[in-house]
Amino acid sequence: MTAHVLVPVDGSAAADTALEYAHEQFPNAGLTLLYVMDPMADYSRRRSFPGYRDDDEFTNEREKGELVLENAIERLPDDASIETTLESGDPADAIVRYTDDGDVDHVVIGSHGRKSVARFLLGSVAEAVVRRSVVPVTVVRPDE
Repeated sequence: MTAHVLVPVDGSAAADTALEYAHEQFPNAGLTLLYVMDPMADYSRRRSFPGYRDDDEFTNEREKGELVLENAIERLPDDASIETTLESGDPADAIVRYTDDGDVDHVVIGSHGRKSVARFLLGSVAEAVVRRSVVPVTVVRPDE
């Protein structure tokens, strides 16, 4: 029996599909929605926009993460058992680290379905999580 499912969310259609799948397949499990803040996003903003201070390092990414988590919660019924968390760092590393540290039984993750060169250049968070996770991982693609 699966009691705790981790669902990484990023606001994409793939993540939304994974969230719906997790709720349908594990209706009695507690869901933890994880948003990973990318510190490089703020670094590039700091370099691109004068006046962006070091004090603001995660402000924009944090706000984005909070909004993504709020929107994800709204997609689920009110009676769903949901927790949310924000982590920072490389998405695959943060997901695997949370899985290792938390009491997670299963991960349901969306995949953008990139192919060939794009996948090689951009990497695949889902693929890295599948390779490194100590718990079962289900990869879900968005509806075509």
